[in-house]
Amino acid sequence: MSALEIIKQIKALPPEERKQVARFVVEQDDSWIPNEFKEAMADAEAGRTVDMETALFETPPSRLQ
Repeated sequence: MSALEIIKQIKALPPEERKQVARFVVEQDDSWIPNEFKEAMADAEAGRTVDMETALFETPPSRLQ
């Protein structure tokens, strides 16, 4: 089955089922998310952030490991 055939079948689904398909794809495949964003999210989760004034007006700190 080709991607175009799958897309056609998804388009034919009721809205709630299309939402389930979209949620499944997003949860199962993060290849569409840029690596820089993933790295930034990991930094934020680890508490490696700076306030906006520092980000705008000071030399950024080196990336913490």
